[in-house]
Amino acid sequence: MKDLKLKLSVLPTEPGCYLMKNKDDEIIYVGKAKNLRNRVRSYFSGAHDEKTMRLVQDIVDFDYVITNSEVESLLLENTLIKKHMPRYNILLKDDKSYPFIKITKEKHPRLIVTRTVKTGTGLYFGPYPNAFSAYETKKLLDRIYPLRKCDTMPDKLCLYYHIGQCLGPCVYNVSVETNKKMISGITRFLNGETKEIVSDLENKMMKASEELEFERAKEYRDLLGHIEQTMMKQNMLTSDMTSRDCFGYAIHKGWMAISVLLIRNGKLIEKKAEMFPINDDIEEEFNRFVLHFYDMNSNLLPKEVHIPREINKSILEEALPVKVHAPHRGSKKEMVDLAKKNAENAVESKFLLIARDEERTIKAVEALGEALNIETPRRIEAFDNSNIQGVDPVSAMVTFIDGKPSKKEYRKYKIKTVEGPDDYRSMAEVVRRRYTRVLRESLPLPDLIIVDGGIGHMNTVRNVLEDELSLDIPIAGLKKDDKHQTAELLYGDSADIVPLDKKSQSFYLLQRIQDEVHRFAISFHRNTRKKTLFQSALDNIEGVGPKRKAQLLKTYGSIKNIKSKTEEDFIQIGIPQNVARNIVKKLTDM
Repeated sequence: MKDLKLKLSVLPTEPGCYLMKNKDDEIIYVGKAKNLRNRVRSYFSGAHDEKTMRLVQDIVDFDYVITNSEVESLLLENTLIKKHMPRYNILLKDDKSYPFIKITKEKHPRLIVTRTVKTGTGLYFGPYPNAFSAYETKKLLDRIYPLRKCDTMPDKLCLYYHIGQCLGPCVYNVSVETNKKMISGITRFLNGETKEIVSDLENKMMKASEELEFERAKEYRDLLGHIEQTMMKQNMLTSDMTSRDCFGYAIHKGWMAISVLLIRNGKLIEKKAEMFPINDDIEEEFNRFVLHFYDMNSNLLPKEVHIPREINKSILEEALPVKVHAPHRGSKKEMVDLAKKNAENAVESKFLLIARDEERTIKAVEALGEALNIETPRRIEAFDNSNIQGVDPVSAMVTFIDGKPSKKEYRKYKIKTVEGPDDYRSMAEVVRRRYTRVLRESLPLPDLIIVDGGIGHMNTVRNVLEDELSLDIPIAGLKKDDKHQTAELLYGDSADIVPLDKKSQSFYLLQRIQDEVHRFAISFHRNTRKKTLFQSALDNIEGVGPKRKAQLLKTYGSIKNIKSKTEEDFIQIGIPQNVARNIVKKLTDM
């Protein structure tokens, strides 16, 4: 969860799609966002419904794809849901897709709106995020370019001819050149070359308004609005259905990030990204990555590879069995630019994570050293005791190096020389055992020792270190408040309170250390107590060995349930009568 919080802190504020993953790296939810940072963070704060709470409990990681607009993220979300079928998403069972505007491939072509794409049957434009606007735009184009409207050619002129929206090829001869001219105009319009038509509509709207024809002016205004919405086409999907990969890269502080957008059947199906230190010329590193990418992913080989224009494509053209392009303009260049944008975000996020991590760790340790007026305590060892009224007393030590826990150097101690609940003597025993061994085996000494307690614990540790082992190591104490949370840092012979900002990273580091040593000690004590209870209840009973002990626990589930049974109960599960009598007698005497 700690790594997840760090990752959340460096999310971009741009639109895009996010992919939530579980512990098996399985994508369990796909969503889209106008602002990735705000949306993804919202899952981990505030109240949620039951479904969202279950989702959040399963999230251990996430990935995201930056898009150019919220519209793009909407359509990309649709593509990713259909590809990964995440169990927390509402499945689109009818596989409904977004509409395209199509010019049919016929002698007398038609302009239609369709949700089905069949290659070789015409020219497709889209898909469009707003179906209503797509139909309204088609209506507009019908008024400007009078192509055939009827599905099958009738024997006489229809209404469309009489209102000027069809040239009547069913009766009159409409030349191929005339159709080509109209198709060219529609193509330019749907490819975004709308200035001429928009300008004409604006002039007509102003004229109608000046002539007080407000209904007609409103119609022109609405058509202009529909055109604007329809022109927000999805860059993530292409109408030519060509499978292609678009590469982009970014450089930052000696590192290179490369992002690849995989487009198949006209849809962006996946984003892959990798970051590595630069050891060679930038172009050499880029080419090496691309060749290695296809060597490792031969099943992903597309028909085209698009790369940034500043990369010389000749080497990749010779090495790859596909077409390599370095687009200079248009939607293909936009996709390369988007890949570059994702690469830039990847490398910037990485260094932001490093910076945040340093702020929480190394810089926090440095500030702690300054507050205590000692050298930077790069190695901190912390101790805590745990017992219940002196029963099964244990102690634990955790080690933090450069502000991070070093779990391989954690240590557990069973108290051997202390009877009853004596925290000071327990602490003295553990510190003595720990640093006697450190000196004997020439292990590294800590730069700071932290004890969970006040001046009594600090003096106990100081007496052992200075009087018995002749060690001079700074000792600090951590005092808790009524809510059992870290409240004060104590230091010096008189355990003075160190004035530390409670919102500083140094204070947060102390909280993490105290929480961690307490968790480790409590966990060790619970395990020890379980074993003790298990041993004291069933050990040393004549006739009860490991196998019979396991049989009893498997049958009855717990010591408490075993205590409630009679001799007859034990005999029924195959325990001999004399052994059953011994069990009942021993558990009754406890």
